[in-house]
Amino acid sequence: MPSAQAAVCVVSPDPDKQQDIKNIVDEIGTYPCLVASSSKQLSEAKQNQQIRLLLLDRALATEELAQFPTLEDDCRLATFGIAKSASVALDSLESVASYQLRQAIARRDLETLFAYLDRTKTTKPREKKRCSHLYRGLVGDSPAITKVRDLIAKVSQSKSTVLITGETGTGKEIVARNIHYQSGQGSAPFVPVNCSAIPPDLLESELFGHRKGAFTGALSDREGRFAAATGGTLFLDEIGDMTLSLQAKLLRVLEERVMYRVGCNKPIEMTARVVAATHRDLETCIKEGKFREDLFYRLNVVPITVPPLRERTADIPLLVHELSCRLQREQGITISMTPECIRELQSCNWAGNVRELANLVERLGVFSPNGIADVKDLPEQYKNRESFTGSDVYVGLRVAEHEQMPQILTEDGLDLKEFLRSTETELIRQALECSGGTISQAANLLNIGRTTLSEKVKRLGLTDFVMGTNL
Repeated sequence: MPSAQAAVCVVSPDPDKQQDIKNIVDEIGTYPCLVASSSKQLSEAKQNQQIRLLLLDRALATEELAQFPTLEDDCRLATFGIAKSASVALDSLESVASYQLRQAIARRDLETLFAYLDRTKTTKPREKKRCSHLYRGLVGDSPAITKVRDLIAKVSQSKSTVLITGETGTGKEIVARNIHYQSGQGSAPFVPVNCSAIPPDLLESELFGHRKGAFTGALSDREGRFAAATGGTLFLDEIGDMTLSLQAKLLRVLEERVMYRVGCNKPIEMTARVVAATHRDLETCIKEGKFREDLFYRLNVVPITVPPLRERTADIPLLVHELSCRLQREQGITISMTPECIRELQSCNWAGNVRELANLVERLGVFSPNGIADVKDLPEQYKNRESFTGSDVYVGLRVAEHEQMPQILTEDGLDLKEFLRSTETELIRQALECSGGTISQAANLLNIGRTTLSEKVKRLGLTDFVMGTNL
């Protein structure tokens, strides 16, 4: 019979992490704390104790993460630590997580989390739906990316074929994965195939499979990617690079919903949903005789165009935050950028789109020893000298870097308290403007806790810069 008092359970393969977090939870005293190193130990603990919150270590093996049961309505999940590798299992768990904690958990992080749990004790259980974490490179509030997310939400409820278009690096596969994970087939396989990376003479076998002896080198039977995606989603990336002969075979599979392995006449039912993507203009390819018009119309049932980053530069602050959080979560690297640095990035062309931005964030994280990047830290190609002036040197979050301040002390002295207050006010104002008025984003830029920033915003009279009522 489970205990009436709900507990927190720390699930981690590292005994030191277990003990460190347990010590903090015990000091706070809001909930009793249990520890476990596997899903099996968690199941055993739940027989004797009701679990209110799981603190799950991202460092658990992928196989172990996949074993975690569906959370009950009254149980919440928070993740911490550094993932050993990116995995669908971790993405799936974090999509329903209440919180994604930093690598080094501080007491204030858990106090904030426990306060959230207290507020939700009497509320109705929230729907188990995918959260914005799954969108990764699709975060942002611009009309262009909001339209994409709306389309994902609608098309995920159907089984229609989808054609995703957009420049290289915009996140076409991310769109495809979100369609899959938010659909009713989210627990089934998601199988990606890059049509341009596989030699044309091998792509047919790769897609449909083959029988032993069907061709030279076919030493055994093999199922194809269509079969591997049974009940789930087959993502055909760079569909515009597929040969005309294979396009004809793909069209037949889509129309008849059956396929044949190479060297075999036995039909196999095709139950996978097909999502295709390309950076090419397929209508131009049709005019040039490089793509079948009938296949284009068969694929283009639901078209989704992913906008280039240069058309949604207002999303760059949120993208930088998301990418830096991912970098901290997966590699333990902490990086934040000054408002000036963010504005400089918003003036760039971004030929490589979000992929290029992600690479830059990681590069700055590696080469910024104090964890804060400013305009001077950017590679030359990202600096817009026309908009950069000498007055920028002592503006923004450079105070947080403890750099030398200009000589401002006069013979008459100054009011240090007022100077520090005005400096703090200006930095917080800039952080709020840079983050679109979002408290949590601004707190990350300033490297302080969200609750601390909320109190400062109220005390300094900066509530007008906060979006909505998220104080």
